[in-house]
This record gives sequence, structure tokens and C-alpha cells, in this order.
Amino acid sequence: MCGIVGYVGRDHGQGNQALDTMVPAVNGGAGADGRHGALDVVMEGLRRLEYRGYDSAGVAVLTPSGIESRKKAGKLTNLVDELAAAPLPRSLTGIGHTRWATHGGPNDQNAHPHLADKGRLAVIHNGIIENFAELKAELSATGIEFLSDTDTEVAAGLIGSIYRGLVDSGASGDLLTQAMQEACQRLEGAFTLLAIHEDQPGVVVAGRRNSPLVVGLGDGENFLGSDVSGFIDFTRRAVELGQDQIVTITPDEVTITDFFGAPAEGREFHVNWDAAAAEKGGYDSFMEKEIHDQPDAVGQTLLGRSDAAGNLVLDELRISESILRTVDKIVVLACGTSAYAGQVAKYAIEHWCRIPTEVELSHEFRYRDPIVNEKTLVVAISQSGETMDTLMAVRYAREQGAKVVAICNTNGSTIPRESDAVLYTHAGPEIAVASTKAFLAQITAAYLLGLYLAQLRGNKFRDEIAEVMEDLAAVPAKIQAILDDAEKIKQLGRDMSGAKSVLFLGRHVGFPVAMEGALKLKELAYIHAEGFAAGELKHGPIALIEEGQPVVVVMPSSSAPNSLHAKVVSNVQEIRARGAITIVIAEEGDTSVEAYSEHVFYVPASPTLLAPLLTTVPLQIFALALASAKGYDVDQPRNLAKSVTVE
Repeated sequence: MCGIVGYVGRDHGQGNQALDTMVPAVNGGAGADGRHGALDVVMEGLRRLEYRGYDSAGVAVLTPSGIESRKKAGKLTNLVDELAAAPLPRSLTGIGHTRWATHGGPNDQNAHPHLADKGRLAVIHNGIIENFAELKAELSATGIEFLSDTDTEVAAGLIGSIYRGLVDSGASGDLLTQAMQEACQRLEGAFTLLAIHEDQPGVVVAGRRNSPLVVGLGDGENFLGSDVSGFIDFTRRAVELGQDQIVTITPDEVTITDFFGAPAEGREFHVNWDAAAAEKGGYDSFMEKEIHDQPDAVGQTLLGRSDAAGNLVLDELRISESILRTVDKIVVLACGTSAYAGQVAKYAIEHWCRIPTEVELSHEFRYRDPIVNEKTLVVAISQSGETMDTLMAVRYAREQGAKVVAICNTNGSTIPRESDAVLYTHAGPEIAVASTKAFLAQITAAYLLGLYLAQLRGNKFRDEIAEVMEDLAAVPAKIQAILDDAEKIKQLGRDMSGAKSVLFLGRHVGFPVAMEGALKLKELAYIHAEGFAAGELKHGPIALIEEGQPVVVVMPSSSAPNSLHAKVVSNVQEIRARGAITIVIAEEGDTSVEAYSEHVFYVPASPTLLAPLLTTVPLQIFALALASAKGYDVDQPRNLAKSVTVE
């Protein structure tokens, strides 16, 4: 999930008055009405979009002598230093990018922009090009050389090749737009692409599929951004683009078409929040924003996982198939929320692969003399890839001969580097300390690993795996439906801000969801919260139930085979008889729960093993609303850090 900015302005001949921004000493110049130069706008946009990626940053501007570019690995400040050391000429057309690395490591070479057409074209990109390998082979055969490990440079090469072909054929009109249209027809996956070409000053062209892009409307200037925070300092007029659309901006026009050149329209809207909220996308907190990022986080993690024949392909999983076929035990290592993701995954992996699976807290694992050998596959889950407890457990497991697969959200971090293989989630930067979108992405990645092993070992037929993948592909839209209808549970959270304790119950995959729901409430609201297996209730925890005690129940589907629905209903009756206030998360259509629940929140129907990707979301929303009503900082809860880098 990268940050993208584009700008074009009209020169009114009013001199070179630099903006008072984070880069006042950088030569960007004034443009448009004398206030804005391309570099000023782009750098300010990147500053506001850096939360989307901080592995590298780069800019390209169109000058009288052609395209000039600067890019540096690391945070945006490194690019600022580079621009101070090697200033760019004044320009009125520019693009900029802040990167969350996917294809290729976070270094200068892989940073965007990427150049093509002998340096006359500059391209930046957010997303993943699924068919980059075949396109790269095709372009290489024509003599095009690639300097990076990225899929983006392949897209740039494709656009440049098409553009040059149009020029050589004598085509007329806006050739950059035509080249973008033709290229997008050939690209597969999720992408937003921005391009500038030295032959067309005052023009930025972008294409969008399954990746965010919005247009900013100005007076004698226009803008592009991954979201409106990329240009909120300069305009609050914006246009929302549809799926599979191309947009061309000049200082005075915005033209939208589909991939085939047919005219299209975007929806204009007014941004009613100010620059101070820009980094949060208009939300009150990073956590709220990240909860709303979850459809995209799950969708991005699923992208590019199947080949043309329908086989599941995990390119990052570079462990010999012969070794994976001999695995006789899986151990999942994690801490906190990641451990609950592992608990959810255990149900699926054992069901699909028939391999015994244990979930271990990393900090306990190596101190109890665990049984681990060369037939053990260890799955280490960490959002940051720097969790010290998990890192030390990984080192211990490898010393015992086990192979280690890391599930991680941070490209190039320590745990992936020290593991035998890595399966990256693509949730994008998670700023809030309490994990939300990373949790769902981790579960999704673990499901992919389980399905891959089932395919490799012959536990599942291709059509069975394809059916699960189809169900997974439907999950992002279902999450979005929950988010779109969240006001009722938000209000309950606000109404319950005075609660001193909340209990959570679940069975089967609902049990780790209950524990995760309790953890979110503890982290954010600083009240007692605990998740139990519902069947364990009468073995002790029911003693906690008294008049007015809130209990959140994750209800199993009533329509699933071998459903535990009736048993959990019995648990609800037991606690209601003792005065509990029951809050039930149920599947749509399960109206029977309304008779024995004070509050019911419905989620779309899904197969049992995938239900946690949905039932978790209302619990996140509830915890956020309750803690916010108490006036707490939900992004930085007391005593907690985002990454625990000490044992």
C-alpha cells in the first residue's frame, strides 16, 4: 500500500516563491497562481501520505530539458536530504511516491519512479501486477532492459513500448493516455499507475484498478492522490474515480475514460475535514482508519496467489516441496493478537491438511524444551517482523532442524530474513498500536498457507481449493458491508463506556475471536475483559456472572454442518438466567437469537472457517467506540508499543 501524488499547474509568470512547507529550501518553484510548484505540492503530499509506506520515496518532474528524478530508500527525510544536495529545476508537472515494498527489497534501485522509453517516461505505481513475469519476458525479448526487481518497472516498460509504437506508427492525439489505456488492458492484478512523458508537458495520466486514486480540482492546477490527504493543503474539491478508469489531468482539464477509451464520469465531492486530519484519511484516529482499511488488506493479501491453471502459487514460499510433503507437525509461534490469528489458523490447517498443529506463545516456546525436528514446520507470525520473543523462538527452532515460514507485514524485517521462507501480508502500514487490519491479513495468509499445503500433499482437490478461494475472494465485500452498517454497534460502545468488565464467549473458531475481542477492549479501554471457550463456562467462569454483567457472544452459524449453534444458545440461556446482558454477533438470517439477546449484530453468512474474518470486525468497532467515549488515545494506549523488540 503505497502513497501516490501527481500535479500539473499553469505558469502565470509570477516568479519563484517557494512554499513554506517541510521542504522550503528545495528548489520547486512557484507555478499555477505563483504559489505552487510541482515539487512543493508533491513533497507535501508525500509527507501526508507517508503512513502508507516508508520503505523509500521518490519524485520525478518535467523540466525544459526533460524528466529529472530523485529517489532514496528509507523514510521521506532521506529524499529531502537528497533534494537539498541535488536540487531539481523549477517545474509545473510532477509525480511522487512513498513505497511499501512488495516486489523487490526496499532499496534505491527499487524505489519509484521508474523510467522507460530511454528516460523520457516516468511511472509510479501502487498495487501488485500479477502477470508481470510474462510481460517482463515479452519485453526483454524486444531488447528492453530492467534495472530493478519490481513489477512497476515492467508496467513502465510496457507503457513506454506502447507509446513508442504509437509514435512510430504516426498516431495522433494524446499518445500518453492512449498508451496507458492499452497497457491497462493487458495488466492483471491491482494497480494505480501515474505517468508523465517529456513529449507531453503539463499532462499526468493515471490508470486505476482495485487500488485507490482520487482527483483534486484546482484553479489552473489539478492534482492526483492515493487519497485526498495527498492534496488537502491545496484544495478540498475532489473527484472519486470508478473501477477500471483512466484519468488525464492538465492545468485546466480533467478527462476520464474507461480502459478502452470510452468517456466516463467521476463523482465530485467536497472534503469536509482539514489538513490536520489528513494523515488519518479524515477519520478521528489511525485505528478507525485501519479498521476501514480491512477490505483492502484482505483483498491485497489474496492477490496473485493462483496461476493460469488455477493452482495455488505462493512465490515467496521457497522451501522444497519434498520437505513440505514430509512435515508431520506444524507449530505456530506468535504473541498477542498474532497468536490469536494462529489459533484461528489452527482450525483451518488441521481440517484441510490433517497435520497436527500447535499454537505456542513465542516467549514460552524455547524455555520448555519443545519437541521440534526436521519434520516440523514452524510458522512465525509477526506484524512488524521485529518481535524479539518470536525472533528468538525462530532461531531456536532452526537450531533444532525445523523449517520456518514467517507471516509478516513488513518487507525486509528481521524475522523474514532469518526464516527459511516468508509469506507477506499486504495490509499496508499499521500505525495504531492495537492491531486490526494486520490480524485479518494474518489469518488470510495462514489460510493460504494451509490451502497450499493441502494442495501439495493431496489432501484437497483443485476444485475444492478453488471453492475456498472463491469464498475468500468474497470476504472483502462482506467486511465492507459490516463497516457500512456499523452505527448501531458504535452506539452500544458509547452507551457502555461506564462498564467495569466485559466477558466474551465463543466456540470453535469463535473462541480465538472472543479472546481477540477481549484483548482489544483491554488494550484500548483499560477495563477487565476476558475471552472464554463457551463450553468452559460451567467449569468455573460462570461464577463471574452477576446482574448486569455484559457478555459478548460470538454465535456459530445455525446452518453449518455439525453446528454448535444449539450448544452456544444453551450457554446464553445459562448466563441470562443469572442476570447477564447478552450481546450477540450472529449470522444474517439467524433471527432466532433475538429472543434471548438484548443486542444482536449481524454479519454476512460465510463458511465456518472463514467466519472470523467477519465476526472480529464488530468487536473492533465496539472496543474503539467504548474507548473513544472514555476519552482515551486509541492509537497509542498507555504502556504499549507497536513492536515489542525486547524479550
